[in-house]
Amino acid sequence: MHCPFCTAQDTRVVDSRLSPEGDRVRRRRECTQCGARFTTYEVAELIMPAVIKRDDRREPFNEDKLRAGMMRALEKRPVSAEQVDMVLRRITNRIRAGGEREISSRQLGEWVMEELRWLDQVAYVRFASVYRSFQDVNAFREEIERLQQESAANSAMAPE
Repeated sequence: MHCPFCTAQDTRVVDSRLSPEGDRVRRRRECTQCGARFTTYEVAELIMPAVIKRDDRREPFNEDKLRAGMMRALEKRPVSAEQVDMVLRRITNRIRAGGEREISSRQLGEWVMEELRWLDQVAYVRFASVYRSFQDVNAFREEIERLQQESAANSAMAPE
C-alpha cells in the first residue's frame, strides 16, 4: 500500500479490526519512511450478475435502480429507510446466493413483489401495476382480491 502523504511503497499494519457488520476490515497503517498514519478498509469484491431485460438486452445489476423503483412504489407510505435497506439486503443476498452470472429482470421483479407484499400491500399493488402492466381497473381489482384472499388464509392459519 502506498503512503498517501509521501507516496512511499512500504507501509506496515499497526492495528486491524473487523467492522461491526462483519463485512470489512479496518486497518491502521504507518508509513515506514515518513511515519504518517492512515486508515484503510478491506472489503470482499463480489461481482453481481448482469440483468437480462425483457428485450434481451443485458445491463449490470444496479442497486440504486432497484431502490428507486421500490421507493416510487413506497412513496408516502409508512415504511422506514431501515426497512427498505433490509429488503434490499435480502434481495441482493438472494442474487449472490444464486451464484449465477445473469438474472432475468422478471425474476428480480418477482422477488421485489414478494418482499413488498409483506412490507406494504399498497406499495405491492403499485409496483405490481407497473411491473405487470395492468391495463384497466379490473386488473387492480383482481390483484387486490387475491391479496385479500391471501390475508384471510394467512390469518385463519395463524395460531391464537
